[in-house]
Amino acid sequence: MIPLRPEVLSAAPPGPLSAAPPTALYEAPPTALPAQRASETTLWLVEAGPWAGWAGRLAPRVLDAGELRRAESLRREADRRNYLVAHVGLRVLLGVRLGLAPDAVRLGRAECPCCGGPHGRPVVEGGGAHFSLSHGGSMVLVGLAPVPLGVDVERVPTPAAVADTTAVLHPDERAELAVLDEESRPPAFARAWARKEAYLKGIGTGLGRSPALDYLGTGVIPAAGPDGWTVRDVATPDDHAAAVALAPEL
Repeated sequence: MIPLRPEVLSAAPPGPLSAAPPTALYEAPPTALPAQRASETTLWLVEAGPWAGWAGRLAPRVLDAGELRRAESLRREADRRNYLVAHVGLRVLLGVRLGLAPDAVRLGRAECPCCGGPHGRPVVEGGGAHFSLSHGGSMVLVGLAPVPLGVDVERVPTPAAVADTTAVLHPDERAELAVLDEESRPPAFARAWARKEAYLKGIGTGLGRSPALDYLGTGVIPAAGPDGWTVRDVATPDDHAAAVALAPEL
């Protein structure tokens, strides 16, 4: 069975990827990170800021030309920081799991379930692990699993942003939000949206599939995922929400 409590690796620095410092993590052999067993689901959740220097130093060694161009194209410093932390962290974690140097990990795309084009869920060429990544607000979340998965982390939006976007949710989720007071509505919306993004990324459609089609709930406990998928919230600071969606066991 796929674990329903994916292990969240704690970050250094500071506080909750392993007890090793980031530079040691890059150089560490797989045996130094026992949580990186291929049969387990592992999540890496960090505040991006403390990892920005680490990611910036490793990016030229670890990322491919396309990733470096994408990072350079981002105008906001916070967006570049989050992108580099997420993508460098992903390659380091995949390298640990696969027994490869991070720069030897080759990434591609599965077929899109909507149109069959080569822009579906990101995959490791040659297999060996499934992964997903997300960055939102000040947080980065990376997930690895033995089955397809999706992860998402979001900053809790303003009441005005919730009012502008609630219409895209499932009708039952809209009804749940409508009975909440104004203060409770943004975190409830963020929970629903993180769950929904995680699921849609996991099945490979992203927002090519309407967010209104699937009910995942706005309450503190997620609804059962469609088609046997498992959806769980991931603990975050109060101004963020995060979730992971796992496919049924293969």
